Amino acid sequence: MDYQDLIKQANSKQADMVRVRRELHQTPEFGLDLPKTLEIVLREVGHLGEVTLGKDMTAAAILIKGAKPGPTVLLRADMDALAVQEDTGLDFASTNGYMHACGHDLHMAMGIGAAHLVAENKDKLNGNVLMFFQPGEEGHDGAGHMLAQNMHMVSGEKPIKAYGLHVFSLPEAGMFMTKKDTLMASAGDMFVTIKGRGGHGSMPWTAKDPITGMIEILSSMQSFIIKNFDALDPIVVNVGWINAGNDHTTNIIPESVSFGATVRSFSKIGFEQTRTKLPEFIKAMAQAMGLTAEVEFSPATKVLINEHDAVDRVEKVSKEMFGAQRFVTMPAPIPGGEDFASIVEEIPGAFVFLGAAYQGTEPQERESNHSNKAKYNEDVMADGAALLAALAFDALG
Repeated sequence: MDYQDLIKQANSKQADMVRVRRELHQTPEFGLDLPKTLEIVLREVGHLGEVTLGKDMTAAAILIKGAKPGPTVLLRADMDALAVQEDTGLDFASTNGYMHACGHDLHMAMGIGAAHLVAENKDKLNGNVLMFFQPGEEGHDGAGHMLAQNMHMVSGEKPIKAYGLHVFSLPEAGMFMTKKDTLMASAGDMFVTIKGRGGHGSMPWTAKDPITGMIEILSSMQSFIIKNFDALDPIVVNVGWINAGNDHTTNIIPESVSFGATVRSFSKIGFEQTRTKLPEFIKAMAQAMGLTAEVEFSPATKVLINEHDAVDRVEKVSKEMFGAQRFVTMPAPIPGGEDFASIVEEIPGAFVFLGAAYQGTEPQERESNHSNKAKYNEDVMADGAALLAALAFDALG
């Protein structure tokens, strides 16, 4: 496959990718139920191959068969938005209370572009390309649901490689970034309820104040983490909300309080230790103050571990296509979570970041992914689509 010709073909599709990206951006949907989003995606690519739909969720696997027999490569694009009220000032901004603040609209557009590039060059394809259009990446385990429904097996065999691309609003536009081994953390939620005995604020000694207990736990937790977890295998615990008392009066000691935190780890042992050591610490602290504590964890994404060969292929192909200056080997993983981790646990592959800093902005002016002000440079989409398609051709020989 002539990669420079593939870039030219991708550039010719840039206007269509911008059109569909903006349409998707204006109609974001949340979680696993994305009917309008999937309708747009299937309108654009449903005719390119065999379509398999998800059960009880709006997911699609589109199998594009090459002219010659061979194995299958999986390319993934996530489709869901965040529950964020957009404040970008864009003339195609969302107004429905959801927002593609993480760039999934660009991912879909690039996935659509890549699907067309593969289909239009399938006479050179020694095997199949399976396009995963996935719901529920933002904490709903959409990848796990698609795998559980065997949507990765629609060709009759497990894909030999899997690739995913994710835009980043802070790095310079057009930079491809990844690394071998651990790329992203396991990410999940911890919910804590601390119970005491309610009473009158004028006589706190007659009650068991859970607010004071929660304050002591929160103020001590980071010191506990530093002293009890391996500094070379770090974890991140950050409290995102607390719920204590009410704002109608100050003289009531509540019976219970609660807080929620995000918990991130970079290894299996780190993941397991957060589920044992943190509850032990929280419950012991509560007990010391005459309180009880309940600790629950949500299902977490897995640690995202890139396969060495897949990363080597990303580096080789991206440098051949765009030059060595456009590829960066990341020095360390990032604490963000991604359910693409479930895919590369099942299928050897690689996840790649694509810099998409908004045009004309200085680094200090850029809003990060998930911000309600996050904006992305659409000019990167043609190169992103070309790279995804090229990685499929490369893996299939």
